[in-house]
Amino acid sequence: MANLKIANLRKAYGNYPVIHGVDINIAHGEFVILVGPSGCGKSTLLRMIAGLESINSGEIRIGERVVNDISPKERDIAMVFQNYALYPNMTVAQNMGFALRLQRASKSDISQRVSNAASILGLEKLLDRYPRELSGGQRQRVAMGRAIVRDPKVFLFDEPLSNLDAKLRVSMRSEIKALHQRLGSTIVYVTHDQIEAMTMADKIVVMHDGIVEQIGTPLDLYDSPANLFVAGFIGSPAMNFVKGTLTTTGMKDDSGTIWNIAEDRGNVVGKPVTLGIRPEHIRLDPQGYKAKVYVVESTGSETQIIADVGQTRLTCLIRERIEVRVGDEISIGFDPSIAHLFDGATGERIVGTSRLAA
Repeated sequence: MANLKIANLRKAYGNYPVIHGVDINIAHGEFVILVGPSGCGKSTLLRMIAGLESINSGEIRIGERVVNDISPKERDIAMVFQNYALYPNMTVAQNMGFALRLQRASKSDISQRVSNAASILGLEKLLDRYPRELSGGQRQRVAMGRAIVRDPKVFLFDEPLSNLDAKLRVSMRSEIKALHQRLGSTIVYVTHDQIEAMTMADKIVVMHDGIVEQIGTPLDLYDSPANLFVAGFIGSPAMNFVKGTLTTTGMKDDSGTIWNIAEDRGNVVGKPVTLGIRPEHIRLDPQGYKAKVYVVESTGSETQIIADVGQTRLTCLIRERIEVRVGDEISIGFDPSIAHLFDGATGERIVGTSRLAA
């Protein structure tokens, strides 16, 4: 295991830049997830760490060694791919031990390492099977086992769960997290799924258009998003945004509705702002805002309602069963102290507008 440092890293394809001066410090044994929408540069960044993509400028340091010009096989990393990349004509045991055979490890060493990895991943009874005889989850565990036997300094995961069905993704998330806790490995993991990021990571790096928007723990990003992009990306369902102008009595939106906000308004009265309210922070409130129901979705444990307050459409996540139909009028409210306020021009969070963000 080792720490990983990325300093002012840049990458361009011809005249088209895709990574813009990225800086990330990953501590020894840390589980860090790169997350962002498709095309944001996260997989490119991972491949640069692996040595599968060249860099234009900047530095990648694994432990004490700068690896910019070192070949992938000499970087002491192991990568788990989205499509498993197993050899179909090899058994599970042969797939897991293949890299060790290339390194001319002894048969006894290979057998011992494969056996240990199989035990960790629950693959003992599958060692003589071929990939075609395995389920998707089993194949992914074999791919992970192939990485484990190498005992690398850094593990790299490139969207390893995206080909699995929803139920299996949930169980594999737990398996990978448990694996990290058992091995104490340094892991860099790429996904576009923010739920994966929130449930698995020690630290999340949110990327957008080749830049790092924010780095922090899952709860840091949830409670204190740095800007509108992070606020809208982290959390499911996504945060509601209401545009308006800050007044001395609250925030006035385009339809004339006055929205309550926290008392600390800084020096932005009279300027355009965006109010952010998470769906799970909206509650039924007889004294609140009148809203016309547009969509109702019930899962049993909670009810998701999309409703219109004036010209503003809000998603509300009510943690109870309620009898409501499309077209009904309900009254909703929220706690202004846990809402968020963003600068209307820059999109940056206005500090002091949320007790969670203090």
